Amino acid sequence: MATCDACGRSENMPYHCRHCGGTFCGEHRLPEAHDCTGLDDWNDPSGIFDSGFDGSVDDSGTRSGGRFSDLTATGGPMGYFRGNMTYVFLGLMFITFGFQNLVFPVIGIPVGSSLWNAVFTVSPQHPFYVWTWVTSVFAHSGLTHILFNGIVIYFFGRLVEEYIGSRDFTLLFLGSGILAGLGYLGLAILQGNPTPALGASGAALAIMGVLTVLNPGLRVYLYFLLPVPIWVLTGAYVLISVSGILGVPLFPGVADAAHLVGLLVGLAYGQRVKNQYRLPNQLQFGGGRGGGGMGGPGRGRGPF
Repeated sequence: MATCDACGRSENMPYHCRHCGGTFCGEHRLPEAHDCTGLDDWNDPSGIFDSGFDGSVDDSGTRSGGRFSDLTATGGPMGYFRGNMTYVFLGLMFITFGFQNLVFPVIGIPVGSSLWNAVFTVSPQHPFYVWTWVTSVFAHSGLTHILFNGIVIYFFGRLVEEYIGSRDFTLLFLGSGILAGLGYLGLAILQGNPTPALGASGAALAIMGVLTVLNPGLRVYLYFLLPVPIWVLTGAYVLISVSGILGVPLFPGVADAAHLVGLLVGLAYGQRVKNQYRLPNQLQFGGGRGGGGMGGPGRGRGPF
């Protein structure tokens, strides 16, 4: 339980303002709904500003309008996706996995066949099948593969999405996943490697790279038991990926180039957005505010 700084009401799931650091109930959670000392940082004499909650308000304090803003605004038909894109991507991963291993074999397209690969994998044999640049991000080679990536995206993705907003998180996830696949393709073609690749590892490691820059001391419980700073995990992945690219793979069968590209994209993006908001000092498992669980329409900050 916590007490609202504005009205004194006791709340079992309080909201914490990222601008002033206060604790508030649902009625007073937005910066506009309480006497937020963080308003001074906005340098907005008119007192009307973009809190990051409503994507239809631009930097000048006026509504930007437009059909897309109306669709994604709170209460709009796509408003549910605001604050929930981490779960959307996880859902797409498992839906794609079902098509790979259930639907396609049932209709006579075996796993690993040429048509199956042409739908779900990026491959040096069909580098210009542009749809595979996207589908391969959501496809996975097996249950262990999808569960590992899913765990990383579930715990890390929620923090990054809350920090940068759902729209930018969507662009980061898809952009890093596609670039990771293209990075693998480029190296595979140069090395004469015909092996196709698939998986969201590039996007997952990009998310981890962002968090490493934003809060390198963030404690991650490895195997849910051993607390390790996230920078140690990121550094380990860099070494593993570079070793594999140089021809000394520590984990054979892994697309090391895709992993490294994803990490580099995440580290670069983290440098771009760091110091905008605060992050927790450790990764907490279970319920809580913000990205701690699937929210309703419009939950979460940021445009979209």
